[in-house]
Amino acid sequence: MRAIDELYTKRPFSGSRTVCKKLGINRKRAQRLMRLLGLEAVYPKRSTSRPAPGHKVFPYLLRNLEISRPNHVWASDITYIPMQHGFLYLTAVMDIFSRNVLSWRLSNTLTGDFCVEALDAALSKATPAIFNTDQGAQFTATAFTSRLIESGVAMSMDGRGRALDNVFVERLWRTVKYEEVYLREYTDGWQAEESLGSYFDYYCNERRHQSLKYRTPAEVYSSG
Repeated sequence: MRAIDELYTKRPFSGSRTVCKKLGINRKRAQRLMRLLGLEAVYPKRSTSRPAPGHKVFPYLLRNLEISRPNHVWASDITYIPMQHGFLYLTAVMDIFSRNVLSWRLSNTLTGDFCVEALDAALSKATPAIFNTDQGAQFTATAFTSRLIESGVAMSMDGRGRALDNVFVERLWRTVKYEEVYLREYTDGWQAEESLGSYFDYYCNERRHQSLKYRTPAEVYSSG
């Protein structure tokens, strides 16, 4: 699973056939593990997974949108975090203009509770105009969408199978994994949480981004 995650993080267009060839496993196993990780190759497909039955899907609002200020657009996603034994799921809420990570949470299951906790933590600091996610069941669930609707936030959702619609969060995951996760071998969830907490503090308050004119995400976020 870690090898699949590393391959996908580096080449998000890799489907199960590519995984089979690269890792020398059969396709059924590759497909099963990719489903467990919540991964699918980034390209339009005729048949794709869907939100849970009864969940509402919202239109994608970011196409051709100029994101001009902090709290204009926030985005969230989920990724897989390997440990020495087992794995966890990580979610984060990011301000797109500044790349500032407003909140994050870990979970050992893909139930939506940890996504709602991360959202509530972010909303306690500010309110965005638009919130963008994929169409995963965690984000289309009423427990999640109702928080945003009650706060007057416009909801935006990527097209299925189009992870690059949420490209800034995808870039965050790549950075977190190559600068933190793949350099560690977390022994348990406590160590993962402590180490990731230190990394996100560094990412927001010390790591300077060329795209931000060599300022930190926290500096850009607070300047708005």
